[in-house]
Order: sequence, then C-alpha cells, then structure tokens
Amino acid sequence: MSYKVIDFNKYPRKQHFDYFRSLQYPYVGVSAEVDVTDVYNYAKRNNRSFFLSFLHAVALAADSVEQFRQRIHEGVIVQYDECPTSHTELLEEGSYCYCTLHHHMDLDSYFEKAENERIACLNNGINEDEDVESMYFITSLPWLNYTSLIQPVAGNDESNPRISWGKYIKTEDNKVMMPVTVLAHHSLVDGIHIGLFYENLNKEIIKYKEL
Repeated sequence: MSYKVIDFNKYPRKQHFDYFRSLQYPYVGVSAEVDVTDVYNYAKRNNRSFFLSFLHAVALAADSVEQFRQRIHEGVIVQYDECPTSHTELLEEGSYCYCTLHHHMDLDSYFEKAENERIACLNNGINEDEDVESMYFITSLPWLNYTSLIQPVAGNDESNPRISWGKYIKTEDNKVMMPVTVLAHHSLVDGIHIGLFYENLNKEIIKYKEL
C-alpha cells in the first residue's frame, strides 16, 4: 500500500503526538450502539453475509477519516492512501486465522473476492499476508451483546486502529442494534475523529437501504 510522510512542520498536533507517545497506555477507545437495520435487511434480502456487508461499510467509513489511515512509523507519521482490513475467521477447532480484504470496489466484486479469500486464509493461521502496518484490525463477538470491550495492543508505537462489534439485537420497534467498538492510538486520533468515523459509518449503512 502506498503512503506519504506527514510533514511535522505543518502538522497541527505535534505537541499532542509527542505527549501521547510518552504515555504507558497511549490508546483511546469507545463502544457505541449502532443502528444496523439497513445492513441487516440488505443481507437478508440478497442472501448475503451480514458480517461481510457490515465489514465493507466499516472499512469505507474508516478510510474516509484520514487520521484512521495514519500510522507511527520509525518516529514519524505516515498516511496510507487506503487501508485493507484484517479480520478473524473462526476455525472448526475453536481457534481463528486472519483474513485480509480490500474494499474499494463494487459490492458484487467485493463479495466474490471476500468469499474466495475466506477460504484461502484457512491455512494461514495468524500469519498476515500483507503489510501489517497498513491494516485495520477487525474482530467480532457474535455471541455477546456487550457494552464495553478491552482489546489487546502491542503498545508503544503500534498504531493500527481496531474495530470490533458484538451480537446484534432486534428491538420492539423493528430496529437492529449492535455494539461497535473503536480503539486507536491517541497520538494520531482524537475523539472528534472517532465521532466522525461513527458519523460516516451511519452514512455507509444508510446506503444499503436502496440496494
């Protein structure tokens, strides 16, 4: 994946960057309930995977926020043009492997490529097959409708955003609600950027209404 190096002389958050890098735990995260009704109905209507449908929306929403595409690389900030997702695929014995997907394509092409990659990754274990630094780390807990989630991180300058979601529930007014969690490196991402991600995620979800 291609990237550019951010010029610190023009970077408005240089003091924030240095401060949060100095902390033992420099991460910021939030869990929020998201209305995924349009994605759920789309998946049912078209006999498609809800997980992949929502993953596509998540990836596009994340890419739309430039701070989510930034990483700390050897003491400087690099910004990727776009970032693939690396999600967990459950294996029969109860463990999991990693699967890398790209998402800047139409949905038909995305689903075709995604289903092929899900099969191909089953023998990869937890070995990544692309530039790890560029990725969004994705996981889901479809067994649990949670209110908060603590995610493991390598620490220091490891700055891949982590996006997770849990079990969806149907409400009495026929909405489908699901907890969605974001964890990011605070040297790069502030609350305003996380808020923008959720705002853009809602916009991506609404697009499924007409599909």
